[in-house]
Amino acid sequence: MLTTTDTVSLTGPLDSAALRRAAAPLTVTVDAEVRARVDLGRRLFGALRSGDGGTAPRIYGATTGFGALAGYAGRSDEADQCDNTLAHLGAGQGPDLPHEITRAALLLRTRSLAQGRSGVSAEVVERLAAMFATTFSPAVPRYGSVGASGDLIPLAYATQALRGRGHAYLDGRRMPAAEALPAAGLRPLALDGRDALALVNGTSVTTAALALARDAVRAAHRSLTALTCLLADLLGCDAGFLDEDLLHAFGHTGALAIGADMRRTLAGTTPTGTRPLQEPYSIRCSPQLLGAAEDALRYIDGVVAADLGGISDNPLFFPGGPEQERAGAGGAAGAAGKAVHGGNFFGQPAAFAADLLASVTAQLGNLAERQLDLLVDPARNGGLPPMLATTPGIQHGLQGVQLATTALVAELRRAATPAAMQSLPTNLHNQDVIPFGTQAALRCHDMAELLGLLCGSLALGLRQAVHVGARRPTAPRCGELLDALADAIPPVEPDRPLDADVRAAARLLLTRDLP
Repeated sequence: MLTTTDTVSLTGPLDSAALRRAAAPLTVTVDAEVRARVDLGRRLFGALRSGDGGTAPRIYGATTGFGALAGYAGRSDEADQCDNTLAHLGAGQGPDLPHEITRAALLLRTRSLAQGRSGVSAEVVERLAAMFATTFSPAVPRYGSVGASGDLIPLAYATQALRGRGHAYLDGRRMPAAEALPAAGLRPLALDGRDALALVNGTSVTTAALALARDAVRAAHRSLTALTCLLADLLGCDAGFLDEDLLHAFGHTGALAIGADMRRTLAGTTPTGTRPLQEPYSIRCSPQLLGAAEDALRYIDGVVAADLGGISDNPLFFPGGPEQERAGAGGAAGAAGKAVHGGNFFGQPAAFAADLLASVTAQLGNLAERQLDLLVDPARNGGLPPMLATTPGIQHGLQGVQLATTALVAELRRAATPAAMQSLPTNLHNQDVIPFGTQAALRCHDMAELLGLLCGSLALGLRQAVHVGARRPTAPRCGELLDALADAIPPVEPDRPLDADVRAAARLLLTRDLP
C-alpha cells in the first residue's frame, strides 16, 4: 500500500478539489464521529428490520426484490441478497470510464454512506476509505445508467470489483479484480443486501462527472477571458466595450464581474486608433457572453455544492428524535426511528445543470473559434498575413489548426443536445420519468476537454501573431501571458505538426495563474 500525505475527511461535506485529488492515492479518514453515526444508523436499520418494539416495517431491498420486482420476496440469506442486488445489474457496455471519474464517484459514495443515514456497516465505510490509499480503480463501463434510481449499473460494477469480481486497474494496468485487490493490499468486501443496495443506489457517478467537468469548464472560462484581453491588446482595440458604466447599464452581475476582471488585465493598454469604431461581436460582446457564462456557472456551482453535501440513497434511516441523534454510539435505536422510502437517488438537479453546462461549453467554444478565425483573416486582423503564415503559400501557419477548431466546434454543438428532456419510461414503468443526468454529465466531461483544446488553439494563434508582425502587448499583464506562451511554444516557422503545441498551450493555461 502506498504512503500518502494528502488527507480527506468524511466528517463534513466534500468539495470538487477533493474529488480531483482522488485520482491519485490519498488518505481518507474515518474518525470517531463518522464511526458513531454510521454505527447508529446500522443499529437503527437492524432494529427496524427485526421489528423491535412492534411490527417490522417493509424495508426495500432488505428482504425484497429490486426495482419493479420489489413486490416479490428477496433471498433470505444475507450474502445471497447481496448477489441478488448486484448480479442483474452487470449489463453495462462500452469503454471503461476514466479512472478519475470512477475514483471520484467512489469517494462521493463513501462520503454519502458515512453520514449514517444508509444503514450500512462501519466496516464498509472503513474499507472503502482504505481503497483510496492505493491506485486501485474499478473497471466501470460507460453506458448503462439512466441516473433515475441512482447510477445503478456503473456503481454495481464498481462494487463487484471491490468484492473481487470483474476487472479493475492497479497502477494504470487493467486486470481481474481478484488479482488487483491483494496486489493493492486490500481484501474483498463482504456485503449484505443493505450494504450492496446502498452502494449502488446513488447518483455518485453523475455528480463526480459533473463536478470535474464544471471545474474544467471554469478553468477554460478563465483562460478565454484572459486570451480575449490578449487578443484585444495585440490588435490595438479600444477597451471602451468594457466601460463600467456601460456594463452597469446592462444590469447582469456576471458581465459586471467579468468586465472588472478584463479591465484589470488590460490596465495600461494603448489603443492604436486604427481599428473600426465597433469591433466584431467576438471582441465587443465578450463581457456579455463571458458574463452570461459566469452567471450560469454560478448556478451550476450551487447544484454541485448541494450534491456534494447531500445524501443520495433509498431508503434512508432516521432516529426518532434529536436526543437519539445526539446519543451517537451510545444511543438506542428502535421503534422510535423510521425508514423513509423516497427519491433521493433521482439526479434531476444534476441533469439540468449538466445540460446548462453543455450549452455554456459550446458557446465558449464558439467564441474561441471565432476569435481564432478573426486572428488568421487579413481582412479583419489589422493586416497580418493570412493564416499567420510567415510566407503565405510557402508556409501555411495555422491553417491546419484553424480547420481542426472548426471540427471541434461542430463536435461541441452536436454534443450540446439536452439530455434531461429525453425521458423514457423503463423498469416496467417503475421508473416512468428519468433525468438522464449520467449521460449529460459524462458528455460535459468530454466537452470540457475539447474546450480546453480550443483555448489552446487560440493561445497558439496569439503567440504566432506577434511572430508575424502584431505588436507586443501594451498592458503588462497581457505581456506576461504572451511571454509565458512564447517560452513554452516556439514560433511556427517553418511549418510543423502543431497537435502537441495545442496541447502544450492548453496545459499551460490550466496550470498558470492567469491575470
